[in-house]
Amino acid sequence: MTTADPDTHAQALIEDVPALAAYARPATLLRPTAGDPGPRDSSVGGPLLWPAEEPWPVCQASHVVWKREKLSERDRELWQECDRQMKARRRARDRGASVMTQEEAETKERIMDGASSLDMMTWERIRLVSEHHATPAPMIPVLQLRAEDVPGLPMPAGTDLLQLLWCPDDHAEPPGQPGYYWGPNVELRYRAAESVDSPADPPRPEHALDHYVPQPCVLDPARVVDLPAGDELTDEIAATAQAWAEARGVAYARGLACRPGWKAGGWPSWHLTDLMTIDCSCGARMRLLLTLDSGQDPNLDVGRHGELRVFTCPEDLTHPFRLNVQ
Repeated sequence: MTTADPDTHAQALIEDVPALAAYARPATLLRPTAGDPGPRDSSVGGPLLWPAEEPWPVCQASHVVWKREKLSERDRELWQECDRQMKARRRARDRGASVMTQEEAETKERIMDGASSLDMMTWERIRLVSEHHATPAPMIPVLQLRAEDVPGLPMPAGTDLLQLLWCPDDHAEPPGQPGYYWGPNVELRYRAAESVDSPADPPRPEHALDHYVPQPCVLDPARVVDLPAGDELTDEIAATAQAWAEARGVAYARGLACRPGWKAGGWPSWHLTDLMTIDCSCGARMRLLLTLDSGQDPNLDVGRHGELRVFTCPEDLTHPFRLNVQ
């Protein structure tokens, strides 16, 4: 296996397969490491350059909570009787011993009443429900990027700072997001750094899931070339690129293409699903703005220990952004 830098390989691949040049996108690997960033630094989990006079954003979306409901004595006895009957059939080795009868299935379905699970220690139904907090929860700082640290980062005219905050709790389908999304509710802000004199101290939510609270990290940005997954290419280009990489002992996917880790720009990986096109309300195909990764520094866990990706409209940054977890 060759040890050459992946970016060197990507550049060489484009030279040898010129058709790939049209697909190459610049990206910045953010490379967070534990540290003590200041409010004017690019950072993960550090303080934001937030004007003291500007209201701090709060989460207006409903949060996912677990609800427990005690079974009645009668329902507990019926459930246990169904289990006893199945065990008796297994002991007798009756045909279909491991299959519930229609009556047993109907009884258990009625008892569950749409709940997701049953705690057989406490005999409580457990269901997931969405509800609003009595007091809207303040969002927490997750990412701040200065334009000078991430060349080419899309920003509205007159701004040079991108800030991402989120509510550190689970949300099912927060406002403006697709029905298959599950994760933190996200807020994006752009501002001019020179307009902030006295940064505000952020309020803290009363409740926060630990895996959504980032450890403070400084960044070591590195500019790279990112290539798309094979699904984004023609069959001929994809086969040629894959053969080129295999001949040199390097991985195309997640090596030269769809670079993993904390990233600004580049291409998204669709390693858990088939290729999904994320479209703006205006009809334009959205482009990857940010990738926020799980694990290591800053010790987050999003979407089955995967990646949360933020997509924006290439035509107009004021159009609502979209989220996806892989």
